[in-house]
Amino acid sequence: MKRKMLKKIAAVSIITGSVLVSSACSNQSASSNSSDKQVVKITYRSGGGTNKGLTDWLNKEIIPQFEKDHPKVDVQLAPLNVSEGDYFAKIALMLKSPNTAPDIVTEDTFMVNSDASAGYLEPLDDKIKDWSDWSNYNDSVKKGVMAQDGKIYGVPYNTDSRGLWYNKDLFQKAGLPVPWEPKSWDDILQAARTIKEKVPGVTPLWMNSGKATGEATSMQTFEMLLYGTETPLYDNDSKKWIVKSQGLTDTFNFIHTVYKEKLGPNLSQVLNGQGGSVAYQQLMPKGKLAIGLDGFWQAGTWGETGAAPWPEAFKTLGFAPMPTQHGQAPGTTSMSGGWALAIPKNSHDKDVAWDFIKFASSKENNLELLSKERNLTPRNDVAQEQKYQEIPMFKEATDFLKFTHFRPAVDKYPTVSTQIQSLVEDVVTERITPNQAAKQYQMNVTKIVGSDNVIEK
Repeated sequence: MKRKMLKKIAAVSIITGSVLVSSACSNQSASSNSSDKQVVKITYRSGGGTNKGLTDWLNKEIIPQFEKDHPKVDVQLAPLNVSEGDYFAKIALMLKSPNTAPDIVTEDTFMVNSDASAGYLEPLDDKIKDWSDWSNYNDSVKKGVMAQDGKIYGVPYNTDSRGLWYNKDLFQKAGLPVPWEPKSWDDILQAARTIKEKVPGVTPLWMNSGKATGEATSMQTFEMLLYGTETPLYDNDSKKWIVKSQGLTDTFNFIHTVYKEKLGPNLSQVLNGQGGSVAYQQLMPKGKLAIGLDGFWQAGTWGETGAAPWPEAFKTLGFAPMPTQHGQAPGTTSMSGGWALAIPKNSHDKDVAWDFIKFASSKENNLELLSKERNLTPRNDVAQEQKYQEIPMFKEATDFLKFTHFRPAVDKYPTVSTQIQSLVEDVVTERITPNQAAKQYQMNVTKIVGSDNVIEK
């Protein structure tokens, strides 16, 4: 038995050593080629058909022109064909070592602070201060790439806003107004109740509501509601988490009401990881979903190259701003995220990487990208272009950025977010009441961040 075990250990050691040598040789090979051409690698997520527009833009528009202007540079794409959650985990591992780190990485703004705090990303402040284009970026969007230390760690290439997708045909059948402009949470619930009564066989209101849909549950449901109250997740002035407030309780109550009154989808549909696909690739195009609380990027789902092409989508659907709880100022609210080009701390050539980011992020190139992938621009000048404004619903969705919010740029946020997902699911499945969820949130988050870092409002 001992001999067999020793043989296994030896075999594992040989394999591990081979992997390390292979990785090192691979890196050395790239370095040796640099006498002819400097290799610059770009890593992004490509799983499940994600980022086809980005891939085409890089391959056909950006890389050929950049290499023409920089003949000694060889830009290589190194996409990761993984799920969103696996992408974040994989990137964290890759960025740790010079042997595996790319030269440019696409960062979800939700992860910028976490990766920056871990020392994986290069601050860009010294480079940005000499880049005139930075003044054209939306101030709200800039907050998404700023970490807790106040430094900038990425250049956004897209952003998004969230609101209420609604089916105008179903609204008219139910006798509801079109265009629909809800002024409060009560208006949303009342519309859903009317749909349930007047248009049977249709899901009145879809909200991501479980652990399986991860950050979509935290941001697109819980935080879209919470940031419409008087109390957000985090108090920026005191730099403390708000763990007890009427807003937290009211948010859990709203979610509970939707499912208690059977205004939402079947739990079997919404509590699995494919919930978003069910809602926007199946139910919405078939006229089986009246209202969906979600992001503008779903517009790409219905485009010619989207997962569920739907030519009539923009005639059939409206996109209403999310109202604040009681219609209090400013009247509407939204949450924004998006993606940014960042330079890893272990990038092999940060100067060339920065030159590439500047080139790719120009006004003309950003407009070209967003025309392909149907996301919102982070640049104010692009937002004013006629070509941009002519894209269906872009102008309306961009207007939502006036009153948008970003998730807290603090390193404990991802852990707090998992608590939110779990508690929302517990409320939806009636394991606990909204009041119990609020108390559990207070206890769990206090334990996560420490009693010195929480406040009540």
